[in-house]
Amino acid sequence: MVSMGRRGNREGSIYKRKDNRWCGALVIGYDPRTGKPVRKYVYAQTRQEVLEKLSKLVRDLQNGLIVVTKQDYTFGQWLKTYLELYRKPQLRQTTYDRYVTVVNNHVPRELVEIPLSKLRSEHLQSLYLKMKEEGLTRSIEILHTLVNGALKQAVRLGYLSRNVAEATVLPKGWNKKEMRVLSEEELRRFMSIAREHRLYPAFLLLVSTGLRRGELLGLKWSDIDWERGTISIRRNLIELRGRVLLQEPKTRGSYRTIPLPESTLEVLRAWRKRWFEEKLTLGPDWPETDLVFPSEIHTTIHPRSFFRAFKTLLEQAGLPRDISIHSLRHTYATILLKEGEHPKVVQELLGHSSITTTLDVYSQVMPGLKERAQEKVAKMLNRLTSNKVKD
Repeated sequence: MVSMGRRGNREGSIYKRKDNRWCGALVIGYDPRTGKPVRKYVYAQTRQEVLEKLSKLVRDLQNGLIVVTKQDYTFGQWLKTYLELYRKPQLRQTTYDRYVTVVNNHVPRELVEIPLSKLRSEHLQSLYLKMKEEGLTRSIEILHTLVNGALKQAVRLGYLSRNVAEATVLPKGWNKKEMRVLSEEELRRFMSIAREHRLYPAFLLLVSTGLRRGELLGLKWSDIDWERGTISIRRNLIELRGRVLLQEPKTRGSYRTIPLPESTLEVLRAWRKRWFEEKLTLGPDWPETDLVFPSEIHTTIHPRSFFRAFKTLLEQAGLPRDISIHSLRHTYATILLKEGEHPKVVQELLGHSSITTTLDVYSQVMPGLKERAQEKVAKMLNRLTSNKVKD
């Protein structure tokens, strides 16, 4: 056997066999189970013929026409492997569970079982369109994020030559959910009814700070600075597999301190007094809690219980059911921006990780923003192009 020397990975190597035939070998990837290289071989009577066959192999590999592994993952197997090995260590349990749920509920069996190397963008396109018809816009966003990341990783590992998810055209409006903002009259009616509820201070705090539900229910009395009139966001209350837990905020920007209106502070002071009275009435046998808004028996309030209370108030106020708890957050931000508050300040108050998020969500409610920007440009151009000469 006469070796002709090895080339770089995926460029192939050529040698002459003992039977005088020429052989070409090309590394086309790595076995997902062993990590060993997988080679494809071609044969011919002359070196030039082998070289031509290798060149065709390289082109086919680049065009995704070659099965990379001998024992190819199915699409479903690779999604599971990618989640377990590459994403789970970096994800919150709630986010991981959400990915698993979307895959289990929305990826059909025929797509789960298709070999990874045979997956095409048409398969994903059809799935996304079907989900869009069913109104599953948020699930499309979650699934596409997962699939795109999984296929990128498969390309890095040499299992695929390209990421077919990049060739999909996401359905129009796939990641856009209409923002529901309460009108002044709707907000007045809601607060009027909420005033009679035990958790009125909680609903008032949502309206006057734009807190997320988990941030509100995770507040402790130690988070309130009575002298400075502020609250600090340090944790979230979440539901995970039927259990209610406290966890750290998701991003660094979520840690923040928010100033409170004096009227809200007064309501919180009165609520603190009532809170202590409830605790004394319950007696010493109940578990200690420092949560600002516990249940009536001073245990951790379940997020769904709070949601039901909110929906009951909406019904009593005669308000549409499309209003969500998050609508109060949108309303808070919208009021600030319409009053001319700088988006950077709003970003920090809301706990957005980037001002881009704030602008993307709320740019449509900033009246005259484009017009004011254009006026500034026009004034600058007038100064630059003015022919007046100073005396």
